[in-house]
Amino acid sequence: MAVAIRTSQNVLLEYEPASIGERILAALMDYLVIFGWLILTVFLPTSLGYQINSFYSLFIALPAVFYDLLSEWLLNGRSIGKLAMRIRVVMLDGSPPGIGAYLIRWLFRIIESAAFLGGIVPVITIAANGKGQRLGDIAAGTTVVRLKPAVTLDDVVIKPFTDNYIVQFPDVRLLSDHDIAIVRNVVRQGDQPLFQRTADKVKDVTGIRSDLENREFLLTVINDYQFITTQ
Repeated sequence: MAVAIRTSQNVLLEYEPASIGERILAALMDYLVIFGWLILTVFLPTSLGYQINSFYSLFIALPAVFYDLLSEWLLNGRSIGKLAMRIRVVMLDGSPPGIGAYLIRWLFRIIESAAFLGGIVPVITIAANGKGQRLGDIAAGTTVVRLKPAVTLDDVVIKPFTDNYIVQFPDVRLLSDHDIAIVRNVVRQGDQPLFQRTADKVKDVTGIRSDLENREFLLTVINDYQFITTQ
């Protein structure tokens, strides 16, 4: 079941929730990262005869304890395991996750950890929840989704630029790269109602007036923006 997320530009995007298997594999990879850290900082020094004091123990423990929180915060909703599995944390309201959301997710891991009922709580919650959420996701308003392959301009440009290419809508320069990324995604995956809403939003932001059919208008906006920003 797809998860519908409405962006701040009032564009509705659909994502596939990460499967239980993908999330488990990502977690196992993260555990390997933590285990590698412990080998490097505990087993290796101990085998060489170094004594571990309380200060050094704290140095060892903090990165392991806060790994999930710091990695998701610093890597934009992804840990190393999530990067490998091409999944990430997103907010259901379309806003970028903040440190507060990541903190809530991290705190709930205490309840959902393998030490609590054998780790069955998150598995049951994700399986029963239609949006792929564990308890921490529900509390934080997040979910974990699959990342689609990056959308390039080549996916939606209908013809190569020629030397005499004429920009139809110079005011597309009022849009940002982020705006154009959303437009590209809509053209690639959307339907007629979504084309209409996106075209109306672009016209509202830029002041452009056009009688082109909505999808053709959006393609022209993409082409004009690419041409203007690459010259």
